[in-house]
Amino acid sequence: MYGKAIELFLVNGSADSLTTAELSNWNGKAIKIPRTEIAGCDRDDIKGVGVYFLMCQEDDGTDSVYIGEAENVLDRLSQHLRDYQSGKEKYYWNTAVIFVGRDLNKALIRYLENRFVEIAKDCGRYSILTKNTYKNTVLKEAQIATMEEFIDNVKILINTLGYKVLVPVPKAADDTVYLYCKGTEASAKGFVSTGGFTVLSGSKISDHTVPSLETQGKGYYNLRNTLIKDEVIKDGVFQKDYEFSAPSAASAVILGHTSNGNVDWKTENGTKLKDL
Repeated sequence: MYGKAIELFLVNGSADSLTTAELSNWNGKAIKIPRTEIAGCDRDDIKGVGVYFLMCQEDDGTDSVYIGEAENVLDRLSQHLRDYQSGKEKYYWNTAVIFVGRDLNKALIRYLENRFVEIAKDCGRYSILTKNTYKNTVLKEAQIATMEEFIDNVKILINTLGYKVLVPVPKAADDTVYLYCKGTEASAKGFVSTGGFTVLSGSKISDHTVPSLETQGKGYYNLRNTLIKDEVIKDGVFQKDYEFSAPSAASAVILGHTSNGNVDWKTENGTKLKDL
């Protein structure tokens, strides 16, 4: 792996406003723009051919994303706003992250959209709002290679801009210290990871929650229900590895009550996480 040089430009002097990001030796470009700035925007680069990510946060605090493509991205974003105002679009997004490129065309962006949806689903960090994509776009072998390189660069830039939608859940290494969380009907295994704490596939959650979790730990209660709804947890068992933001979030979801993850996660010989 080689280092990457990224140029971030805060167009209006604020990180909360329009921002562009570019990698050296790449003709693509990332543009992050808040929803509130779409109506007044008239930039030529956003009017180009590209793919875009609409970043949403649900009422329960979980993240979701709509991934789309357009031959004029700015026009398509404006249509999203009109659809929401008319009631056709139910989700509310706060920020759009756009990727444009000099050589992109309709076939290429259809390929990119489908690949990004597939990757985001495999990563499992965001609920995916996109319903349909073009799965059978025919491209030349050379075009596919070029687009896969484009995808790798998008992964770097969108993560740099603060969105882990295309970042896979961490995997254990040879020297990983495994920790265990056990309770009534619950038995889980995981490890400390860069984004917080990763619970492994096959871990089992408690078959019930205590009433106080809904009031004193509402965020954990909602997260537990969301993971069940999205079938990350099915029949009480994790179907895939899942990274939580903190050890306590993981143990609360598993045990069904508020929890101190530094105490409830222990090594095989009983050493608490806080004592490691």
